[in-house]
Amino acid sequence: MKKTMTTILSLMLASSVLAGCGEEKAAPKKEEKAPETKEGNQAFPVTIKDATGKDVVIEEDPEKIVSLTPSNTEIAYELGLGDEIVGVTDNDNYPEEVSKKESVGGMEFNVEKVIGLGTDLVLAHELNLSSGKEGLKQLEEAGIDVLVVNDAADFEEVYQSFEMIGQATGQTEEAEKAVSEMKQDLADIEEKAKTIKEEDQKKVFVEVSPAPEIYTPGNETFMQEMLDIIHAKNAAADKKGWVAMTEEAVIQSNPDVIVTTYGYYTEKPVEGVLSRKGWENIPAIKNKAVYDVHSDLVTRTGPRFVEGVEELAKAIYPDVFTK
Repeated sequence: MKKTMTTILSLMLASSVLAGCGEEKAAPKKEEKAPETKEGNQAFPVTIKDATGKDVVIEEDPEKIVSLTPSNTEIAYELGLGDEIVGVTDNDNYPEEVSKKESVGGMEFNVEKVIGLGTDLVLAHELNLSSGKEGLKQLEEAGIDVLVVNDAADFEEVYQSFEMIGQATGQTEEAEKAVSEMKQDLADIEEKAKTIKEEDQKKVFVEVSPAPEIYTPGNETFMQEMLDIIHAKNAAADKKGWVAMTEEAVIQSNPDVIVTTYGYYTEKPVEGVLSRKGWENIPAIKNKAVYDVHSDLVTRTGPRFVEGVEELAKAIYPDVFTK
């Protein structure tokens, strides 16, 4: 169980501003070909400042890409790069096609396997820096382009991740389109949320791992922004980051709704919360307002996070968001 919870938290807790510009080449000689571009996208080479602050120069359109986090993988697929993806991690589970891709390990990836795939570009992540920094260095020394994508802490930083990956892979137009669509979908959700009066806003406790090691997102987290946009109050808003909670602290917070996010990994999460001794007088328990939402939708900073916002909204305010 402890190993499972560690995995969950690693995935969840698994961000720098994009600053890329194209570099001009000298006019090609007659016998040379001009740099090829995908329709509507920029030519190579490109220079991108990644999440470490390093300028990464990508000389050519990458044909073989390895992604080291599920969020990067989902973004790449959203940008139409499924064919170019040759390697993913053990934690990748979406879209379904990733099951057919070569796995290069987990947070501690297999350097030799990445090199053996003939990789042109590695889409790394800030989370990889804690355990895989030396491995990323070895990949660079092997001549592979390594781009460290930001660990997005809010919606705007998710958009930056899209833009960074789009620029690195020649899919700038697709990235712009995807970001525009996500913003529009969120605007639609926010418009519905405006009908919720302040006195009707519900206090929500989000449980990302169960007892005995209960964790919840406090302020300055991705989940906080999700709750804000649907006009729900975070029961742990007085805390910062991802925090451990005692059962007594949860009881004292007295939430109207409890949302669990680990049903994908743990059986019967809702029943487990409803049956806890001493929780009987919490409004969420009394009213059986305990719901599980898919962990990947609400904790993975990729293209499906808008679906996560929708799931939260429907669980917390069904009368408003299921119409």
